[in-house]
Amino acid sequence: MRAALAAALTAIPAALAMRFAFVYRTRAGIPKRNAPATTPADLGLPFEAVQVPTSGGLRLAAWRIPAPDSGAATPGVVLLHGWDSARDRTLPHAQVLHAAGYHVLTLDVRGHGANAPETLPMSAGEFAADARAGVAWLRERPEVTKVALVGHSIGGVGALVAAAAGGDGAVDAVIALAPPAGPYRLTRLTFQLADLPFPGLLAWPLAWLTTHVFLWPRRHRVADVSAVEAVRRFDAPLLLIHGTDDHVVPPDHMARLAAARRAALPGAVTETLLVLGGHHSWIYEFPEVRAAMARFLAASLGGPLEPDVAAARAMAVDARRPPEPERLSAVDAEPGGAQSVIGLFTQPPRLRIEDPDERT
Repeated sequence: MRAALAAALTAIPAALAMRFAFVYRTRAGIPKRNAPATTPADLGLPFEAVQVPTSGGLRLAAWRIPAPDSGAATPGVVLLHGWDSARDRTLPHAQVLHAAGYHVLTLDVRGHGANAPETLPMSAGEFAADARAGVAWLRERPEVTKVALVGHSIGGVGALVAAAAGGDGAVDAVIALAPPAGPYRLTRLTFQLADLPFPGLLAWPLAWLTTHVFLWPRRHRVADVSAVEAVRRFDAPLLLIHGTDDHVVPPDHMARLAAARRAALPGAVTETLLVLGGHHSWIYEFPEVRAAMARFLAASLGGPLEPDVAAARAMAVDARRPPEPERLSAVDAEPGGAQSVIGLFTQPPRLRIEDPDERT
């Protein structure tokens, strides 16, 4: 009898944890599709609407923004947005990079923007696959010499994972803005953002289980979608940028990434910029960020401008945030606290497919 009771007491928490993990996956795994609200033309940038082929036979909606001297052979940059976002959110970065002389490709990651909805949960693995597709597409352009990746938040993780894969999609430089350091930490962050009242002794093992359940449908391994693992596996120049007031992904994540990179690859270029007063998004509004990005790319890619000239032109750009509110993730809709926890166990898990015209 005691053995049966002990087994039941052990099985109940395990069953509840699995229930939580599966419901979390269906709620947090499918991004909202926010169709682009602006185009490069709204910011005075020339552009061409294109489609970028990626894995799984998909074609991604994208914009190609040629360099100011469009006939010259110069480096190019692929821009990756974050979760629940779209390519229009990267346009201030495109303004800066265009002023610094680069060709730019900004795309909607699968399941985002103008692309069709996904039916399986997404992670940094899909962001990385689409980043590599963008790099391969841009490399085929005769006017493009080298290619860098610039990604924000989970798009930053995607850029790092894509660079770590090497091969035909090799990347010449990476800038990652506010990327989470690893999948377990990212899952733990979403618990905190949704104000789920899990104490640390429970939160970390639950994050471990939830992460594995989340990644299982696409057969990803945790190490394959981890930023901290990725930075150890490529030696292209890397610039990490984070804000001191980032309440979505705390700045200690940048410190972890930089330490892991320098320990594994002491000879590789690893630069960091901690921005006083910077938040999770809109960090391009700080002139020092625009200057650092342009200077880093000019030095890493060999032009097209001298680093100081590129930095000066980037600083002069009037880069402003879009008028819509910041897009974070599905956790924004959670009431938080015990109400969220109860809902996770009382509501059936349903796959959420959002209307592409729905705005946050």
